[in-house]
Amino acid sequence: MSQHYYSKNPQTTSKPQEWDFTLRGEKFHFQTDSGVFSKNEVDFGSRVLIDTFEDSAVEGPVLDVGCGYGPIGIAIAKSFPRKQVHMVDVNTRAIELAKKNATKNNVENVEIYESDGLSAVEEEGFSAILTNPPIRAGKETVFRFYEEAWSKVALGGSLWVVIQKKQGAPSTQEKLEELFGNCRVAEKKKGYFIFEARKV
Repeated sequence: MSQHYYSKNPQTTSKPQEWDFTLRGEKFHFQTDSGVFSKNEVDFGSRVLIDTFEDSAVEGPVLDVGCGYGPIGIAIAKSFPRKQVHMVDVNTRAIELAKKNATKNNVENVEIYESDGLSAVEEEGFSAILTNPPIRAGKETVFRFYEEAWSKVALGGSLWVVIQKKQGAPSTQEKLEELFGNCRVAEKKKGYFIFEARKV
C-alpha cells in the first residue's frame, strides 16, 4: 500500500522541521515531519476552519478528528481554556507530534490519543467535533467519520467540517443534511467550504 498521511505507521524517512504560525491571534510553534498532512505550514482549509469555529452553548468537551500534528485542536484548546479538547488520529507519528506540540505551546487542556476515526473515542456528549477529513482515504472513510460524529456529539452540539468544492463539498453537505437534518455554510473561501451541522 502506498504511504499516505492517514497511514497508521508512516514508513517515509523522518525529517523533522519546526516553524511558527499565528492562529486565532495566538502565535504557535509547531514541529512537523514527513508522513504527516501539510508538514510545511498550517494548510489553508484548516486555517479557515480554526478562524470560523464557534463552540456551541452546550456543555461538553471538544473533539478534533484527524488531528495530524495538532494545529486545529491546539488552537481551539488555547482559545477555550475551560474546555477539554480530545485530539485523535490513526497516524502514530502525527499523534507523537501533536503531544510534543501541545507541550511546546503550554496547552494542557488536551487529551491526545490514537484512533481510527472515532473507534477509540469512549467519551460522548461533545459540544463540538471538528474535522479536516482525509479526502484521499475515500468517501466511505470520510462518511464514516460523519456518522460516528453524529453519535458522539451532544444534543445541541455541532459537527464542523472543512472541505473543498472539488473534493466533494456537495456530497458532504448532502450527507450531513441526511444525518443531522440540517447543514449550514458557515464560511466559504477560495473553494473551501466550512459546514456546520447541529444535532437537534
